[in-house]
Amino acid sequence: MKAIQFTEFGGPEVLELIDMEIPEPGEQEVLINTKAIGVNYADTARREGQYVVETKLPYVPGSEVAGVIEKVGPGVQRFKEGDRVVTLIGNERATGYAEYTVADERGLIPIPDGVDENHAAAIPLQGLSAYHIIKTMGRLEKGETILIHAAAGGVGLFAIQLAKLFGAGKVIGTASSEEKRALAKEYGADEVVDYTKEGWAKEVRQLNDGRGVDVALEMAGGDIFHQTLDCLASFGRLVIYGVASGEQPHFYPSRLMAKNQTVTGFFLPQIMKKPDLFLDSLKELLAYIKAGQIKLEIGGVFSLEDAAEVHRKLQGRQTKGKLILTP
Repeated sequence: MKAIQFTEFGGPEVLELIDMEIPEPGEQEVLINTKAIGVNYADTARREGQYVVETKLPYVPGSEVAGVIEKVGPGVQRFKEGDRVVTLIGNERATGYAEYTVADERGLIPIPDGVDENHAAAIPLQGLSAYHIIKTMGRLEKGETILIHAAAGGVGLFAIQLAKLFGAGKVIGTASSEEKRALAKEYGADEVVDYTKEGWAKEVRQLNDGRGVDVALEMAGGDIFHQTLDCLASFGRLVIYGVASGEQPHFYPSRLMAKNQTVTGFFLPQIMKKPDLFLDSLKELLAYIKAGQIKLEIGGVFSLEDAAEVHRKLQGRQTKGKLILTP
């Protein structure tokens, strides 16, 4: 089978197309004939050796997979050959950027009729991240104001819509271009701000009567982190879920005391260790999509061979919405 692998850390050029043996499903595992693969910033962090946990080389990136079950292993009871499924893969034998992968049946969700594989693959990582950043970690309450950075990106577009469904009083998004800000408005943001302009944090506070925001989603790091802290209201919660700039922020925790503020981190694999949180929220997201309450922006569908170029586009902020690879 075809797969994308890297044997050293570095830029997109370290991604190489290789041939691998098709893996065999083990106990309670299935073999998935992959139809769509989600591309995420986590994949680029893995490639650069900057991921939250160690990446052992050689490595086949990718975690979001949608496809058709080709074969079931011993002990599988809930699924059969031919079932369409979506999942987040995470074991050492899993191969995300590949024609086939193995996955634990306990993490599989059936793809509902009316949802294609490309859209299903756009859900698990970014959808679940947005869901739990806002609800589990950010503890958004009805009527509160939320700030969403990279609002036209995959997580951002989910977050805008979920914040509305969860009862946010005002959703403020940030994006770097007029086109991306227009897209964020189209998806439900009440206000949009150009975070590349000086003084954007003051603008955010003014958009909420000068008091700041109750919840903020932050994934850039560096100076953006500090300016986002400046946007927080009293009792505000800032959730960190990435460091896209590569610049680790440093601050004095005592700064939080004056306004009873909170800074917390989010890492999706910890959610996956709690099946009730993981499976129930994924089912909820699929139900929202089937009911038309959440729409998905597919920013592009590319062949597996184009993985390096897709990484370049993603890190160059040349994309919007969700990027998909197809074997």
